[in-house]
Amino acid sequence: MKNKEKINIITLGCSKNTVDSERLLNQIRANNFKLTEDPNNAETIIINTCGFIEAAKKESIDTILSAVALKLEGKVNKVIVAGCLSERYKNELVKEIPEVDAYFGTENYEAILKELGGELKYNLLGERLLTTPSHTAYLKISEGCDHPCSFCAIPLMRGKHKSKPIDDLLKEAEFLSKNGAKEIVIIAQDTTDYGKDIYSKRSLASLLKQLTAIEGIEWVRLMYAYPSHFPNDVIDEIASNPKICKYVDLPLQHISDNVLKSMRRGVTGKITRELLAKLRERVPDITIRTTFIVGYPNETEKDFEELCEFVKDNKFDRFGVFPFSVEENTSSFILGDQIPEKEKQRRKDKLMEIQKEISLEKNKSFVGKKLKVLVETREGEYYVGRTYRDAPEVDGEILIPLNDEKIILGKFYTVEVFDYNEYDLYGKFSEK
Repeated sequence: MKNKEKINIITLGCSKNTVDSERLLNQIRANNFKLTEDPNNAETIIINTCGFIEAAKKESIDTILSAVALKLEGKVNKVIVAGCLSERYKNELVKEIPEVDAYFGTENYEAILKELGGELKYNLLGERLLTTPSHTAYLKISEGCDHPCSFCAIPLMRGKHKSKPIDDLLKEAEFLSKNGAKEIVIIAQDTTDYGKDIYSKRSLASLLKQLTAIEGIEWVRLMYAYPSHFPNDVIDEIASNPKICKYVDLPLQHISDNVLKSMRRGVTGKITRELLAKLRERVPDITIRTTFIVGYPNETEKDFEELCEFVKDNKFDRFGVFPFSVEENTSSFILGDQIPEKEKQRRKDKLMEIQKEISLEKNKSFVGKKLKVLVETREGEYYVGRTYRDAPEVDGEILIPLNDEKIILGKFYTVEVFDYNEYDLYGKFSEK
């Protein structure tokens, strides 16, 4: 392929994939290829796939087939597939969709660039071409996972846990800050395991502290924290460091010991409750986000009701619910898919109804309060921003009616809350 041809990258799945695509985009640009956001205007389409659950796999397959259709119509010269789905099912994909020109796994930047006719620029490995708004950026601190969760295929696609050295992460964060990032969102398959492989101890607290010392960074937000061994020094850092958002994403998946044991989560309901109590005692204003799986093969009605009571009692600020998905080559595969899809959906709907009332109550409590808000966009009659309680893309927002004030997007403002609904807050700009 000659330089200057137009390349389009389609990113599917989670924020970890977003970071991978941003690194590849920067390498492609450094090799003097042109980039386009429109696949219909591209000569090569690269699809960074997700293969985590059935719905994500279907989306990836449908996207590949759409790109292949453009190729067969003569509108695209080449289709390249990379990422988790390709890592996990490459042999099957080659047989089923041979029209794709090349399949690559995760983080295989050098081979992809070679396929394009370029080369890996090693001096740019810590740099990315951001696809998020410039004021917010993800920082992936490790790759892979060592946990044996029965339902999860991540180790099959991403391998064992591998931490990035602190010096490399600080350099990357400095690059992000110089390019306008004021919020750094910490991501990994499990952020609490950070450092154990290269420093012989979990080193997340040290990393968080050093990141907040970087000029220009005002918020550091922690996502994907595994509950079975949440480090005490991380709780201390969240409590004492004003630049670390009083927020944690803690995927719990369930509370019933019966289900947790089968899921191989390495944690009990008692340990989970103790951790939540500790977080709230030491960080009283903390926002806790979590996720649950319903319809796991051995989840009885009693187990589900225990989960419902747990949600009512603990009043989480944010959460998502996912119906169980049977995944090949995971340890839960032998259990089959015992619970009908209709029943899974009923359980999901019931949990979300419980959370709706909790969220309304939580949001009501903020009326009259003044919050620090990162104003991100202008939509219709409102400026739209986020508070410390809101991670990008997955949580709520605060809507601020337009007025005569000159507001600069991507900056922080003090906003007083005057109204709410179950998802969002409404506020007005305040003097203080």
